Parts: sequence; C-alpha cells; structure tokens
Amino acid sequence: MIPIPSKIEGAEFQLYKLEQELKAIGYSIGGNWDYDHGYFDYKIDDEVGYQFLRVPFQSVDGQLDSQGTTVELGRPFLLSHKYQIGIDDNVHVWNRTASFDQFSEPEDPDATFPKEFIELGHTLVHELEAVLGRD
Repeated sequence: MIPIPSKIEGAEFQLYKLEQELKAIGYSIGGNWDYDHGYFDYKIDDEVGYQFLRVPFQSVDGQLDSQGTTVELGRPFLLSHKYQIGIDDNVHVWNRTASFDQFSEPEDPDATFPKEFIELGHTLVHELEAVLGRD
C-alpha cells in the first residue's frame, strides 16, 4: 500500500453526486463497503494481480444506503492484490457456485506495487483533485 497525500482528504460530498462524478472518470464503489465506510476504486492494471488507486470514504451523517448521505474522503492510496493462480481456471457453465465464488482470496493482499504505475497513481490523484474542485 502506497498512501498519496491529497487535497481531497477531509472533503465532504453527497455520496450520490460524488459517485456520479467519479463513475464518469472510471471509478467504481469497491465491493468491500459497509454501512458507514467504503472505497472508490480505479483499476490501473490487472495483468499480474490487480492494481488500484483506492479512495476511502466514511459516512458523516447516516448510513451509506440512505438517501442524501454525506461522506468524507480519506487519503487515497495505491494497492496491489496478487491472486492465486488456478482457482478459476476450470470454471464450467454448469458449476452453480461459480457465480457466487467468482473471486479467490488474495495470495498476497499487500503485494508490491509495480513501480511503472506509481507515477500514474499520482497523476490520477491530481485528476481527482481537479474534478472535485480541490486543485
């Protein structure tokens, strides 16, 4: 994990509006959200594992699934997951559990982040600051 200090830290937004702005530039809400916090993820690469720019957020006034919820953004960071090879190699259409068990546990959830993508991560944070009016 590589933290990237940013001007968006501590900024508050309505979650719905924030999600619409970030989706337009390639972000999605990560699947590991809870009722009071979550992450926006930008997938940088997926050739050898997955590399993301991850932007944490937490609820300021209510649960994330409530209408009109305001969230506060945290410090963005680069994250690399290296997944186990072979887990999904033999998935067949008739395998009913494949649709539920489509992701394996990371072999290394804090894998070394590829150096060639670190500068891109900083560029993405600057773009994020500009889009959110924090540049």
